[in-house]
Amino acid sequence: MLRIGYDAQNLFNNFTGPGNYSRTLLANLAEYYPETAYFLYTPRVIRNEETHFFLNSPLYNVQLPRRGPRLFWRNFGVKKELQRHRIQLYHGLRHEVPVGLRHLFIKSLVTVHDLAFRRYPQQYGFVKRQMMDIRTRYGCEEADHIVAISEHTKREILEYYDIPPEKITVIYQSCHERYMQEKPNKTREAVRRRYQLPESYLLSVGSITERKNLLNVVKALETLPEGQRLPLIVVGKGGGYRRVVEQYLRRRRMEKWVRFLEVRFDDLPTLYQMADAFLYPSLYEGFGIPILEALFSQTPVLTSNTSSLPEAGGPGAHLVDPTSPEDIAAGLQQLLGDSAYRERLVRDGYAHAQQFRGQRVTEQMMHLYQQLIGEEDIVPEPIT
Repeated sequence: MLRIGYDAQNLFNNFTGPGNYSRTLLANLAEYYPETAYFLYTPRVIRNEETHFFLNSPLYNVQLPRRGPRLFWRNFGVKKELQRHRIQLYHGLRHEVPVGLRHLFIKSLVTVHDLAFRRYPQQYGFVKRQMMDIRTRYGCEEADHIVAISEHTKREILEYYDIPPEKITVIYQSCHERYMQEKPNKTREAVRRRYQLPESYLLSVGSITERKNLLNVVKALETLPEGQRLPLIVVGKGGGYRRVVEQYLRRRRMEKWVRFLEVRFDDLPTLYQMADAFLYPSLYEGFGIPILEALFSQTPVLTSNTSSLPEAGGPGAHLVDPTSPEDIAAGLQQLLGDSAYRERLVRDGYAHAQQFRGQRVTEQMMHLYQQLIGEEDIVPEPIT
């Protein structure tokens, strides 16, 4: 039996991209390879509907610090636990591995999501930016192998760090299976009533930060004639940047066209499936899981022609210049005004999304695990 350890801090405490990546990967690994022992190491746990499965399933062994400061446990104290549990491979799910792990003769793998702190340093405080750079550089240099979640991320690792290309493997991510199941009309109507949704609307999902570019979406919506506009539903949390957007809405008397919602995780797939279009013109992403969620929901996607987003959207996305509200508006007009174009995007997008299904990407990850451990000749067949 393989014994694999994971940095599960984001799995239990982050409910955006890195956390979704961790939960989806571990859920799929346990489904297709239940004979492997999965140890989840985390300094703390948030208990909610997203983490309940991992805390209560016998397929996972959740480990928290026994004593001492939690701040350094992930990088130092956890090594004793890895030895005690006879871990063969440690997977850092977000940029980091414990210090000095190779001296314990434990193989290690690190996933790098993006290098936004290098590409957009002005959006990070100096100390945070420096710490992220130190940890990511060390993770890339110290780990036996690196998983990049897109070809774009791989190119950035090669650009910013002196890493041999053969040390990096691109393995895409999947999304939660809840987005792959069509919701019946009864469920759709219940969700519509619960959140008082209009019959037609645009959808935006993600953290409300400057990089996600919501203000330019609002400006694009403003340029459209009122007869061509649809209300925009925004699902996500934000602080200072959200206030900037709200001030702009009040100043331009656009409040009635944009609504911020907090949505239950289980209701989000239904919001995707009922939306007329999904808008994600982010300035920069390592991959863009919400695009994948929309493609599986058979909802037409408008996204950016930059970073990894053309990879994620493929032929099922209308690409725009995210810095141009006029280009975003033109894309919206085409999406909303050309039914044949919309249908083609939905068809091509759903076909493109099939390569990101859980079993396929999970098999790729398990094969990489086996190669690192040195047991590539006995890769178990996934249970289907």
